[in-house]
Amino acid sequence: MADTTLMMNLREVGRTGMVGAPLLLIAILAMLVVPLPPALLDLFFTFNIALALVVVMASVYTRRPLDFATFPTVLLLATLLRLALNIASTRIVLLEGHTGTDAAGHVIEAFGEFVVGGNYAVGLVVFSILVIINFVVVTKGAGRISEVSARFTLDAMPGKQMAIDADLNAGVIDQEEAKQRRADVVAEADFYGAMDGASKFVRGDAIAGILILFINILGGLAIGMMQHDMQFSEAVRNYTLLTIGDGLVAQLPSLVLSTAAAIMVTRVSSEQDMGGQIISQLLDNPRTLAVTAAVLGVLGLLPGMPNVVFLTLAGAAGGGAYLIHRRGRAATEVQAAPPEPEEAQPAEPRELSWDDVVPVDTIGLEVGYKLIPLVDKNQGGQLMGRIKGVRKKLTQDLGFLIPSVHIRDNLELPPNAYRITLMGVTVGEAEVHPERELAINPGQVFGTLAGIPTRDPAFGMEAVWIEPAQRDQAQTMGYTVVDATTVIATHLNHLLQTHAHELLGREEVQQLLDNLAKSHPGLVEGLVPDTLPLGVVHKVLRNLLEEKIPLRDMRTIAECLAAEAPASQDPDVLTRALRVALGRLIIQNINGLRPDLPVITLDPALEQLLHESMQTEGRGGAGLEPGLAERIHRSLMESAQRQEAAGQPAVLLVSALLRPMLARFVKQSIPNLHVLSYDEIPDNKQIKIVASIGHSEPSAS
Repeated sequence: MADTTLMMNLREVGRTGMVGAPLLLIAILAMLVVPLPPALLDLFFTFNIALALVVVMASVYTRRPLDFATFPTVLLLATLLRLALNIASTRIVLLEGHTGTDAAGHVIEAFGEFVVGGNYAVGLVVFSILVIINFVVVTKGAGRISEVSARFTLDAMPGKQMAIDADLNAGVIDQEEAKQRRADVVAEADFYGAMDGASKFVRGDAIAGILILFINILGGLAIGMMQHDMQFSEAVRNYTLLTIGDGLVAQLPSLVLSTAAAIMVTRVSSEQDMGGQIISQLLDNPRTLAVTAAVLGVLGLLPGMPNVVFLTLAGAAGGGAYLIHRRGRAATEVQAAPPEPEEAQPAEPRELSWDDVVPVDTIGLEVGYKLIPLVDKNQGGQLMGRIKGVRKKLTQDLGFLIPSVHIRDNLELPPNAYRITLMGVTVGEAEVHPERELAINPGQVFGTLAGIPTRDPAFGMEAVWIEPAQRDQAQTMGYTVVDATTVIATHLNHLLQTHAHELLGREEVQQLLDNLAKSHPGLVEGLVPDTLPLGVVHKVLRNLLEEKIPLRDMRTIAECLAAEAPASQDPDVLTRALRVALGRLIIQNINGLRPDLPVITLDPALEQLLHESMQTEGRGGAGLEPGLAERIHRSLMESAQRQEAAGQPAVLLVSALLRPMLARFVKQSIPNLHVLSYDEIPDNKQIKIVASIGHSEPSAS
């Protein structure tokens, strides 16, 4: 019952908010034409001041600008409300100003009498200072920052989108988080673009305040002296005080809202509000207060200076510096305190056993001591979560469970180095800088960055280790910027994809068959070991993984093995049959859902020559003349590079007999070239020949 009541109340609040904004806008428009009594004018002026205070407090306590994404709209409504109040108050001042200083309500009278002491000369000076501060200092600075922020945010959007795609492809984030981060990038660009325009409202409001002041004074003098026969001194006093009070009661909220706008565009996203950021960053170092105390103390000892004030503040600053120093030293001692030693127990010698034989880790990650915080959750390390995301995505993509990654520190490594091992053998290592970020050159960048030049450990692309403050600049230049945790996770993801076939053991194959038996028991029951030994199935599945074909469609794989096993149990023959059965999956992974497939073919004469070579020397093709092999390799590489530059996949289409040999021929040197046989192309795909490789050079068609 309580839950139902709460939901009803929330719905009522939502309905009120949906209706409140249009009603406020209608009320603002009505004030432009409908005369308001002084009491209602007092209420609206007070509401205007309260609204400004609420907005500036929300700006101070919000943690990041996007948490107050409606700020530009609120700024527009508040500016319209203030201008409408100026028009309504001007109407009353000019119509009833001859009756006294309370003609336009008590709020305007209070600001005219109390704030400036009833002296219109002082009021003019105070009003002018407020307008100068608002127009020249706050509004102009906030407008410039908004303009620059909007420009850099829009320029950085492509780099941020590429970084999100890189994290998604590496398994660091899932689809939902990627969608949310893309929405945040778009919302950030929209916010700063809106703030750039909203700052013009405040600037125009300050100009309007100056013009309204002079119009009201001149109009009031003319009306008071010509229509109401007032003396010049009395007309000046009444209308000037009313006009100044009206201007002050409008400009104070305007200055507050300008300050809120400046706060929103000058702050950065953080887990703390603005107050927490200022205190932690301004007073974190005790030397700041210590030097300040020394300077104030010297000034306080000079003759003629207000010694008590200076020495009091010097003592307070010195005491604060001492307390901060003590707190920092106590925290350091707690972190560095060694654990209490346990009483040493005499070690009893024991006989060695098989328990002393430590098995190697299937996947291992060793880190230097400076990278330990990246894997320690207590120190805010995120690498464990990233690795879990990599394993989850690879498990979904490849179709079998990726083993756990065992992480340990290795004091023999350099402090910033890490090493990735498979079955105890190193397959990759590199160095990262946890305090910096890696700006990767994806191919087209505009300018150079200051930092530590290096190469991306996963793909070997040119990169630079930069300071975190250079992130926005690098993204604007076209670099893809990632942190050290993402670098390691991406490198691990690439190596696991490359060596996926080595991770598939017989235990994993049996688990795949057991899972398939839950949904298709009859299919698995007669397959292993009646039709095929488990070792043959294991070899075939490893062949598929080595050729970048996932094992997600185990039903098709098992049906094909059961159909082909009576004819041959050769793993290579079975792999060839499986590639034909999985042709649609292979083509979709290469070319997506496009109806036509651009391919590179071999000249018939060259293909015949290769067939004869294989028949003479066997499938290894060892009898191929070295010069001819070099020319074929160069031609294939040039064709593959042209396809990649055109944004199309590089596919070499050959006969089924030549495919295994040519796949091995280009595997290491041209990894982006996919070698397919004619049998593997589905019937619904159109083949488009883009190049033909002959004895010498390729010819475009």
